[in-house]
Amino acid sequence: MAAMTEEEPRLPARHLIERLGPVLSPWARARAVAALLAGLTGTVFVSALWWSEPGPLPGRTHAAFALFTAFCLAWAAYGGWSLTRRVPLFATDRVVAGWLSVAASAVTAVLVTAVAVQRGGGLLPALAVAVVCVGAALVLVVRAHVRRAALLRRRRELAGEEEK
Repeated sequence: MAAMTEEEPRLPARHLIERLGPVLSPWARARAVAALLAGLTGTVFVSALWWSEPGPLPGRTHAAFALFTAFCLAWAAYGGWSLTRRVPLFATDRVVAGWLSVAASAVTAVLVTAVAVQRGGGLLPALAVAVVCVGAALVLVVRAHVRRAALLRRRRELAGEEEK
């Protein structure tokens, strides 16, 4: 591949961004497919477990199954959304996944902590796991926002060069 010289034409940033549109990187595609498959598989398994219970379930158990099914459907929807985007995402997919993981881990942490309090034991391990899970999700969402901001800043810089 030849090095770019001053004589070679440079494409404006807008044209470069437009050319990125229909292409999804292999890693982004793999992440989206994994989220879609994990969400669909989780939905099938949780629903099958929920509906195959032999006896009547308490209301809280129905609520927990419904919540886990909703989480799985949300991940499947995220995977499908990521696969069907035809515009550059500028890390929007990572931000959405980060907030989805924050919501899922926070709600799960609250439920596990509530169960530990009701049973009168195991509160400390439940809180420790909750802090680790929610903390990890928050780190991921902050990193996603930082990455998105850097990409958008670079896009503005390129667009500013184009206008000169």
